Amino acid sequence: MKRYRDLLATPHVKSLMVSAFPARIAYGMIGLSIFFKVERETHSVALAGLAIGLNGITGAMTAGARGSIMDKWGQRWPLRIFVPAYATLILTLNIMHSKNLILIVAFVLGMTAPPINISVRPLWVDIVPRTSLRTAYAIDTVSMNTAAVIGPILATTLSLSSRPQLSLIVAAFSMGIGGGALAIHPVSNAWIPEKKDKGQENLLKNKAIRLLMLEGIFIGIGWGAFNVAIPAFSTLEHVPSRTAWILGSLGIATVIGGIFGGLVSNKVSSLISWRRIYIMWAALTLPLTFTYPGWSMAILGAGIGLVSGAGQVFYFEVLEAVRPKGSQASSLGWIWTVEGTFMSFGSALGGWICQNYSPRLALSLTTVMTFVGMSVIFIGWQRFQPANKIPTAEEDLNAQLDSTSDQFHH
Repeated sequence: MKRYRDLLATPHVKSLMVSAFPARIAYGMIGLSIFFKVERETHSVALAGLAIGLNGITGAMTAGARGSIMDKWGQRWPLRIFVPAYATLILTLNIMHSKNLILIVAFVLGMTAPPINISVRPLWVDIVPRTSLRTAYAIDTVSMNTAAVIGPILATTLSLSSRPQLSLIVAAFSMGIGGGALAIHPVSNAWIPEKKDKGQENLLKNKAIRLLMLEGIFIGIGWGAFNVAIPAFSTLEHVPSRTAWILGSLGIATVIGGIFGGLVSNKVSSLISWRRIYIMWAALTLPLTFTYPGWSMAILGAGIGLVSGAGQVFYFEVLEAVRPKGSQASSLGWIWTVEGTFMSFGSALGGWICQNYSPRLALSLTTVMTFVGMSVIFIGWQRFQPANKIPTAEEDLNAQLDSTSDQFHH
């Protein structure tokens, strides 16, 4: 764990993590907070699901555009516009009672979501040496996944309390505090977008990025179906409470997996590590359709979470290696646009399959789509060769000197 101790001793690392974390909690809360708000006002689960869908689809479809704004204008002013707008809209939604107005605000809310995660990711390159970048991505992944576990629990607890309106209020203030802290953080303010090379091709024409987007289509469909199949299966088996601890075991294991991912030796390239993890991840989805909402599903979910948490670390490294210049935020944003949009489609498709056929069939869709996504990456393997490089000792030293210089100027 010496890597993590050394990383946390690096200037700005702890303050950057602490700044972004409340905003990540808000993102973890917002879906269920909207769901319970709409269900409480309309007494309709279908409308509550529609509200979440509208919020999710607009958030996904505009992620790339919001990332492109960051790459063009920097982080300071976009964050200072998006954060208060988002927090204000959440508070507005909280006081509304009209079904139509609630759905409209939920729709607009997704468009104004501050790009917190895609803002933090490029900052690590500026404040840590290259040899510590894998550990930095790991700790960032752990932060995101921890918030993804805590947020839904907090939202559910507050929404079902005697003062359910507190759920959206806490989400708004968490975004205000976390997003505001990031907006005034010295590293965020000092961040200067990369300049593109003259005559450089458009991001969306980059073959490696296209492959990651194509993979994102299949992963989005498969895991969108998974997100619906678990609660649907539990509900149909009259054990709906098991949904929480099945998804909880997956979420907690994802956090632990991210920690382990950061401990993998830098002597193994990110591309090789990602390939090995991807094979394990896909293999672990094979028994999904044979599990039952109980210990079998919880244990398998934990295994999947452990591997996927580590995989996220190497995914970020691969993306950093293959993305074109000037796309530090927009590269991940546009991939999330594709994956998030198809995840919404996958959730709708999964719900239809569960209702008309079987949750087991929806879970088998997760397995099939994961293997198809893996096939896309493996077929286009040569496009990711920049991520197969292991830095030499001289390059590591230069990276450390560059990082020290950046810290001085910040």
